[in-house]
Amino acid sequence: MASSSTFSVHKSFKYDVFLSFRGEDTRKNFIDHLYYALQQKSISTYKDDEKIKKGKRISDELKESIADSKFFIIVFSKNYASSSWCLNELLKIMECHKTTEHTVYPVFYDVEPSEVRNQIGAVGEAFAKHENEEVAGKWRKALKEVADVAGWELKNTDGHEAKFIRQIVEKLSLELRAINVRIDKNLVGMETRINDIISSLGTASDDVHMIGI
Repeated sequence: MASSSTFSVHKSFKYDVFLSFRGEDTRKNFIDHLYYALQQKSISTYKDDEKIKKGKRISDELKESIADSKFFIIVFSKNYASSSWCLNELLKIMECHKTTEHTVYPVFYDVEPSEVRNQIGAVGEAFAKHENEEVAGKWRKALKEVADVAGWELKNTDGHEAKFIRQIVEKLSLELRAINVRIDKNLVGMETRINDIISSLGTASDDVHMIGI
């Protein structure tokens, strides 16, 4: 007779952070500096290669990278919503965010949360080219949902990008540290609990017993 017992251990991700951004706006300045700062803190970060061909549909490989990331940093700039690629990334990110394992943080680089939420101002102008696309309604819903999530606004640091980046990295470092502490606590005493289970099964039987961890 086989017996099993399962302990809950936090899901392991390939990446700590996935960066979503409009390359032409922020790749060679803000994103470059943010990525470097995250790497300096040993925070595993996915940043797509600028050589990747940008079509309307994101690849299965990219979708897997999104699903395999714990935190999502979405950097909203003036031209983010003009990119079908970025908007499809956003759809996948918000799909993952609705599970308990993922967390999204919007970064409002040079646009206001209200512009993203209601697709007005610079965001509205960027989004206008998609009005007749079938998926436009889903994109609008995702933009509204993510704008309602607490994030960071560059204007709150008076435009000081270095200070802004430091705030983001410090927040993520604290989040990851808390996760690691929870994992350590789950593992503490596991050997004792396993021994207790084995003892409860008895030693008289020659049956094989399986214990899932």
